[in-house]
Order: sequence, then structure tokens, then C-alpha cells
Amino acid sequence: MSGPAVGLWLFEPRKFRDILADVVPWLESFCEPVETKVDGGLDFWVRDGQAVGLSALNPTGVGVFFLSEDEEIPAEDEDYSAFSRPPVQGLVLGAGCSGPANHQVLGHLAIALAERLGALIDFDGLLSYPTPRDDTGNGAFLDRARVLVASLPGRVAEVSYDTGDGGRWFRHVADVEFLKAWLQHPGFHLVK
Repeated sequence: MSGPAVGLWLFEPRKFRDILADVVPWLESFCEPVETKVDGGLDFWVRDGQAVGLSALNPTGVGVFFLSEDEEIPAEDEDYSAFSRPPVQGLVLGAGCSGPANHQVLGHLAIALAERLGALIDFDGLLSYPTPRDDTGNGAFLDRARVLVASLPGRVAEVSYDTGDGGRWFRHVADVEFLKAWLQHPGFHLVK
């Protein structure tokens, strides 16, 4: 089973190997093993959550995480008008399996990497519970998501994109301040 994933949007170009040269030693300080995959991305297992603000992490229920390049950022069908300039590069940070512990670790890893890389976090959908995907016909989901994000501090943008059925839908992209608040929100703990 595949778990949750977020995107990290960079607004200054960096070679992926330079990003890895920066983050691998940091990951190795609290993850083991950290493995380079055939495609150049990373697999890693978090063993000590204190490095990302999780002092009570029990690694038993936590699976593998991965970091790879996102070849689709920037995308031609996305509306980046909420930003002073479009992202120039994307990364994917994800968990190999789902569950509350993996969601929590992923959120904290995303905060740490976004701060380290000067990135915004792409939630790959609307933040709501349950999380809708490509549901352009259901305005109630969109309204509920807008109310939720407006209730939290930080900067959040709705980015519209083309759906497979020819419509448009939205994803939330936010800063670290917003993600920190979202991790404390009761709705985050309802995400499966």
C-alpha cells in the first residue's frame, strides 16, 4: 500500500544532486538506512524523530519514506497566479505506507525540508476531511476546505489544474507556518 505524499516547490533552481548532498548527511543523523534508489531518489527510515520535532516517536509503526524529483513541476496546466513567480522545480516527499504515525512523520519531515530548502508544501489536493480528489462537481468539499484553511495561520494558495475529465480542480500549497498549524488541528488527526 502506498502512503501519503506532499510536494515541495522550489522557486530557485538547484541540481537534484546538490539537494541530495545537502539533505543526505542530515537524514543520516536520524534515519537508518538511507538508500539511493536506481532513479536517483532516496529511501529512508526514520529512527529518531527528535530531529524533526517528534520526541515520542515509536519507529515500530513507521515505514519507509522517500524523496525524489517531481518531473511535472512546473506544470503547464496549473495556475500559479497566486505567487510572484511560478515554481521552477519540485520534489516529492512521501511515505511508503499510510496510518497516523506515517502522516505525522511526513508532516514533520515536510516542515524540516521546506525550511532547509526554502520550499512551499504542495498538499496534492484540498485540505479537508475527508480529502476530496478531482471532485469538480462537489462545491461543498471546496467550501469546507476554504473554511478550514482560512481558520489557520500562515499563507495558503489554491492552485487550479486540469482534471482528467476536462474540468478544473484545486490543490492547496502552503508555507511552513500553515503546515505547523495544520499538524495541530483536530482535522489532521482524522486524515487516514
